[in-house]
Amino acid sequence: MKRDFTKYMYESLLKLLLNKGYAIRTFEQYLSDNKINKFVILRHDVDKKPENALIMAQLENQFGIKASYYFRIVKHSNDPKIIESIAELGHEIGYHYEDLNLAKGDYGLAIDNFEKNLNYFRKYYPIKTICMHGSPLSKWDNRLIWNNIDYRDYGILGEPYFDIDFNKVIYLTDTGRKWNATNENIRDKVNTNFAFDFKSTFDVIDAIEKKELPDNVMINVHPQRWTNNKIFWLNELVMQKIKNFIKRYI
Repeated sequence: MKRDFTKYMYESLLKLLLNKGYAIRTFEQYLSDNKINKFVILRHDVDKKPENALIMAQLENQFGIKASYYFRIVKHSNDPKIIESIAELGHEIGYHYEDLNLAKGDYGLAIDNFEKNLNYFRKYYPIKTICMHGSPLSKWDNRLIWNNIDYRDYGILGEPYFDIDFNKVIYLTDTGRKWNATNENIRDKVNTNFAFDFKSTFDVIDAIEKKELPDNVMINVHPQRWTNNKIFWLNELVMQKIKNFIKRYI
């Protein structure tokens, strides 16, 4: 039986989307031109294991696909050589900000750090979009930093949670190693009228095959979850089950 969350499964998903006529785009491309009728905004939150992100970026490049890669400032995400390599492949680099959490709720410090960290990542790519890191075990929602400032003042075109109408664009995320898991998903949620129940990538693929998936989609894929290495795959499965158990009771 095929395993979910492998490179093989991800490749199958990409091939099917292309075969069914979806234009796969970065978030920056979507904001610059949203007149395409059938599209997938392909987003990657690189929470950890950036080496997996590079493997995905190389695979996508083979299919002529460009995606958005959001890197955290912390060391288990922020790998300069990998960021440079992914940018050289033509993918979008964005800042996966968590400054309010790292500043423990100090808004002044969070704003200062956001500006510093954004400038750091702009050494590798002229960043135009950002995306919050959920920090599920933290009491601070990183999006609240924008209660005091406007990210557009920093030359930012958009942030997915603020600049996409998710009643028009269906949002699929593998947060919790499931697709839109309710109990295990603390902050990676959107307000939407779409109703669906995808428990696995197999379900997503089946919906695409049956033409049940809407024409406008954002897919958020966390590279750390996807590997063909059986040991790494099993470790990710076990660790995610533990995290999901904890998050259910937060």
